[in-house]
Amino acid sequence: MGTHLLNNYVLKAIDAFPYDLEETVENLNYALSYESNNAYALFLMGRLQAEKIEDYETAKLYFAEALASKMDFQKVYPRYIQTLLWNDDLDEAQKLIDFALTVKGIDKGSIWDKQGQLFEIKQAYKKAIKAYKTAKTFGYNDSFIDYINDEISRIKSKLKPKKKKSTSKKKKRKKKKK
Repeated sequence: MGTHLLNNYVLKAIDAFPYDLEETVENLNYALSYESNNAYALFLMGRLQAEKIEDYETAKLYFAEALASKMDFQKVYPRYIQTLLWNDDLDEAQKLIDFALTVKGIDKGSIWDKQGQLFEIKQAYKKAIKAYKTAKTFGYNDSFIDYINDEISRIKSKLKPKKKKSTSKKKKRKKKKK
């Protein structure tokens, strides 16, 4: 009976998030009171903290607990990495990206997307473009590919154009000599 009840609370929380936060929190609290290491409940609590409350430190704790409970829980990685990026925990984000890419069954496209964001934050625009191009190779739907193409275009616009050597100065010098 306990597992069935736990699953009901988790499912109700999933259904309520992100539209009814009060119901989400209530059901997550019930779920976690039945099983404090339920990976999905911890993951959703992390999302709630990061995306709605913007308490990134608390969100990080929930995401870390979710992964401690279930290391192969692929859904956690992109959200956890995004939270680290929002919180400017760039070294920690890089370590998690590196590890996430080794997780069997992970959506590599979404992880490479996060790698691109990390490089962009560091203003390593060429590396960001390269990461987004890698993400694109793991894209399996048009909306993801379109999103990645938009990111690449946006970042290319941040690159400073290389200044071409001006030939007009040479022409001006020649005119002055005459």
